[in-house]
Amino acid sequence: MEEKKVILLRYGEVFLKGKNRNVFEKKLIENIKNSLSGIDFKFIRTQNRYYIEDYQEYEQDEIIDRLTKVFGLHSLSVATKIKTDYDNLKKAILEFMPEEGTFRVSVKRADKRLDMTSPQIGAMLGGYLLSKNKSLSVDLYYPKSEIFVDIRESGYSYLFRDKIDCAQGMPVGTAGRGLLLLSGGFDSPVAGYRMARRGMEIYAIHFHSYPHTSELAQQKVIDLAQKLTKYCGNIKLFVVKFTEIQQAIHEFCREDFMITIMRRIMVEIAERIAQQNNCGALITGESLGQVASQTTQSITVTNEAVKLLPVFRPLIGLDKYEIMDTAEKIDTYKISELPYEDCCTVFLPKNPVIKPNLEVAKKEQSKIENLDKMIDEAVNGADILDIKVER
Repeated sequence: MEEKKVILLRYGEVFLKGKNRNVFEKKLIENIKNSLSGIDFKFIRTQNRYYIEDYQEYEQDEIIDRLTKVFGLHSLSVATKIKTDYDNLKKAILEFMPEEGTFRVSVKRADKRLDMTSPQIGAMLGGYLLSKNKSLSVDLYYPKSEIFVDIRESGYSYLFRDKIDCAQGMPVGTAGRGLLLLSGGFDSPVAGYRMARRGMEIYAIHFHSYPHTSELAQQKVIDLAQKLTKYCGNIKLFVVKFTEIQQAIHEFCREDFMITIMRRIMVEIAERIAQQNNCGALITGESLGQVASQTTQSITVTNEAVKLLPVFRPLIGLDKYEIMDTAEKIDTYKISELPYEDCCTVFLPKNPVIKPNLEVAKKEQSKIENLDKMIDEAVNGADILDIKVER
């Protein structure tokens, strides 16, 4: 009996896309292949199934690790592929036989040419395992072990036991492009991850206030973007010099309104850079009520400075523990907790306004001399870094 190891891939929401499904599948397949760059393999597409074949066994763990981060994939399994034949199925299933306890054989028979139904094949294979191991018993409802047999129309069958969860969501690149306001904290990387999970391609923008913030603070953001590339793909990062504007806010504006005005100017700059780079939305890591700049009133005043684009806040209803759990999952937590301060902590007022009035905020902002010129210089002088996936 000839057999080989393959990795069986299942996709999730893409299945529901109807007439547009081919567009989503095409992008998903492209992302799968890109995720495995540098690895030799063969990609097989059949009805409702993808397979990774002809890879080196020593690279299997690396392949699985990369594939679990591809948005759009629901789960995967390492399977044994054999030519469909009842005797072959009996021989192959011995590899998956548990040592003891309860088990179940679950069969999907897409090949209707066979003379036995799925339950009949499952009963045959289960009976065969029972004859080989007297320590086993069948439990169809709550088995300790489950063996899956997928019999396809191609004339091949796939046997496996484990289903490994993948990132799920939608393929990156199927929902437009968004510009993420990326700070060095816990929240914004998680916000970028969550929007990429909905299919959005991620660009990022970071504001720094050198020498008030160190080069280590900027490197911290670069490292965070690098972590995100494992899920989002390559990221274009715009680094904006914000020192002059921040000093002007400190000089001309009321202390309690400084954060509010800073956020307004940031999103104005971000919107201009977003439009220049075909980004259809801004993305922030705001969570309602977490800090003074994230109250309903503060968000309203900040939003007013964005004229054309929507602002997505995927963390708005999450608490800090939920956000930090995701940061652990995507491996940004340890970087975010490094003590290098970003520009949001520079000139921090003792008592920032919690419920700012829009007209007062606009009046305070209007006091800043040459603000339009400074904004133009910040937009035009942004450094552009291409953060590529490290393999």
